[in-house]
Amino acid sequence: MLLLLLVLLAVLFPGASSCSASQRPTSFYIIQITSFANSTWTRYRGSGWLDDLQIHGWNSDTGTAIFLKPWSKGNFSDAEITDLVELFRVYDFSFIREMQAHVSEFQLEYPFEIQGIAGCELHSGGAILSFLRGALGGQDFVSFRNSSCVPAPEGGSRAQLVCTLLRPYGDIFQIVEKLLYETCPRYLLGVLEAGKADLQRQVKPKAWLSSGSSPGPGRLLLVCHVSGFYPKPMWVMWMRGEQEQQDTQRGDFLPNADGTWYLQATLDVAAGEAAGLACRVKHSSLGGQDLILYWGRSISIVVIILAVIVLCLIISSGLVLWFLRRW
Repeated sequence: MLLLLLVLLAVLFPGASSCSASQRPTSFYIIQITSFANSTWTRYRGSGWLDDLQIHGWNSDTGTAIFLKPWSKGNFSDAEITDLVELFRVYDFSFIREMQAHVSEFQLEYPFEIQGIAGCELHSGGAILSFLRGALGGQDFVSFRNSSCVPAPEGGSRAQLVCTLLRPYGDIFQIVEKLLYETCPRYLLGVLEAGKADLQRQVKPKAWLSSGSSPGPGRLLLVCHVSGFYPKPMWVMWMRGEQEQQDTQRGDFLPNADGTWYLQATLDVAAGEAAGLACRVKHSSLGGQDLILYWGRSISIVVIILAVIVLCLIISSGLVLWFLRRW
């Protein structure tokens, strides 16, 4: 019973992330990852997210929450936050202890890892949907649906066993249902309001071009760098005129230290076909004015700048020598 109960209680831990004007749902969710190496060594990690922005961490050594944003508590009172953090601290300790005590009963073998995600999402029409899913070793294990435990096909007999053991405990499901459908939505709306100024900020991207390591003889790897933008949604593509180059490869979004993002897009082309290509960047902060960087022009500008710098150095050196001779 405790295996699923303790995962479900994780939804109490307050966490959140950013809400933009996009049509995709805005989600608040908790992530829990617990690694069991053996009967005595365990590593627990917990975090709270609003979409792709982490606003809470968890210090498993001290059993305390880490508030990463000034508005991470939403509109919850200090007393509510204290109660939730204390409950999560107890959950942290109890979950590990009970799992270690029932390893054989749940047909588990060391080492193993349990992951859990629980939260709710706000849709464009105002509807809020809640969710809770547990995984074992990266595979779906159980979920919470219609006030009941639902074993995942991938979970096999172990998932069915957990749900069977939980079935008689209706009080537990009532608590979970209240947390998912009352506490979570109230927190999500509150944190979106509290963090509105930060969440709705717009930072324009900076972009530049470079060449990467040659993919092969007679070929070029064109690289378009885009950095310093916020929020995260970004569109970048190599173009020839108005035609998108479908071979464009986009890397992962990487965070900058100031909370903005970095992204790069590459294109492998024959050296003779690079002329006329351009990198196009679309972002909400640009107000519909796309950034367009032309490959040939970018290289020419760099060469011109270098030439001017060299010329200035030569002239300066000549003036210094002339002055010294006159002196």
